[in-house]
Amino acid sequence: MFKKLKETLTGKSDKETKVEETTSEVKSETATPKEVATSPKETAKGAISSSPAPVVAPKVRAKKSADAPRSSENNPPAKPKGDMELTDAQKESFMGKLSLTMKNPPIIGDLVEGPVIAVEKSSVYIDLAPFGTGIIYGREFIIARDVIKKINVGDVIAAKIVDTAHKEGYFELSLKEARQALIWNEAEIAIKEKKVLDLPVKEANKGGLLIEWQGILGFLPASQLKTDHYPRISDGDKDKILEELKKLVGTRLQVAIITADPKEGKLIFSEKGSETKEKEKIVSKYEVGDTVGGTITGIVDFGVFVKLEEGLEGLIHISEIDWGLVDDPRNFVRVGQSIKAKIIEIKDGKISLSLKQLKANPWTEASKKYQKDMTVSGVVIKFNKHGALASIEEGVAGLVHVSEFGSEEKLRKNLELGKAYNFKITLFDPKEQKMALAYTGEKK
Repeated sequence: MFKKLKETLTGKSDKETKVEETTSEVKSETATPKEVATSPKETAKGAISSSPAPVVAPKVRAKKSADAPRSSENNPPAKPKGDMELTDAQKESFMGKLSLTMKNPPIIGDLVEGPVIAVEKSSVYIDLAPFGTGIIYGREFIIARDVIKKINVGDVIAAKIVDTAHKEGYFELSLKEARQALIWNEAEIAIKEKKVLDLPVKEANKGGLLIEWQGILGFLPASQLKTDHYPRISDGDKDKILEELKKLVGTRLQVAIITADPKEGKLIFSEKGSETKEKEKIVSKYEVGDTVGGTITGIVDFGVFVKLEEGLEGLIHISEIDWGLVDDPRNFVRVGQSIKAKIIEIKDGKISLSLKQLKANPWTEASKKYQKDMTVSGVVIKFNKHGALASIEEGVAGLVHVSEFGSEEKLRKNLELGKAYNFKITLFDPKEQKMALAYTGEKK
């Protein structure tokens, strides 16, 4: 259906529909004796050329039967009481088949289709049998004038109903609204079919790229870029990220639509979809537990990217870099460094890696040395909203909760960063790697 509607909106006519057949059917089936032209030369096209305004309007209004009530200014044309059949062209189309099953006239927002029965200098009339006649005029005519130039009497076109209160009882139509509806429907189909589109990058901002499709400007978030295009900025500087993204302006990307919201005018793209199948094939060679070699290609605040082979990267989350406290991944590795890591998860074509799991777990040894109520010495290595973190040995730390001091201010008065103090172990769970400490010194 939508393929045919799109061909119609671009101005291509239905070659099987002839002007004489349309005009003849309109006259023979619906016209009253007073309204039928007596001259044999007065075809639809001839009537327009000889008398543009006065002749077309009566012919269009003649689509109502003699017994049908005349439409008022605030009501749509009433459905004719006589049996009115659609043309062959209408019956064959999806919209025509839909019309045959409709019990009530179409309403505002509906997409409709029918043959053009008259074209004037400022209006176009469309047969919407069996419900009446549609008209494109005024602002809608001006907006669609480039398309209308290509329309001829007999062409079957699609439009959207924008008003039903025309003073002559016509359904007011819009070609632009129909085209927009068609485009958003195409977007929905593209999402369902996971269709890959080859589109140019128009602009870039700090969040991603702007891409145009079917006249609609959509957004491609940086997070949805392929690995090769993702901006790897070591310090996360947004201005530097923007400079990297600008390098893609003017290039063409293979993308897929992942969100289409016509009400918000929102179109979201992803470049990752086009590489999914290829990546899945590569990933299938790996298993959880494997030790793999790779090269660090990027470092961000939340972790490290490691290239395992062409077209495949893994991520080492900050929590998997070391058993000890890791505030900044850049203090442990550098871009270009070759490393070995352990695969700890494979999900949705993504590989998660770990550096610390190739090292001995210090909590295993700690379970043999420490127990609850023991007094231990620890160095304060970090403050957070919960309290102070004290390192007992490499990779093993406990939390001194702020509630022990009443406030963060008092906690910081008693414990200084980098200094060692004696603590009592109040909770020890090596399996969960948890330790709670109580300060044993004199509080200030």
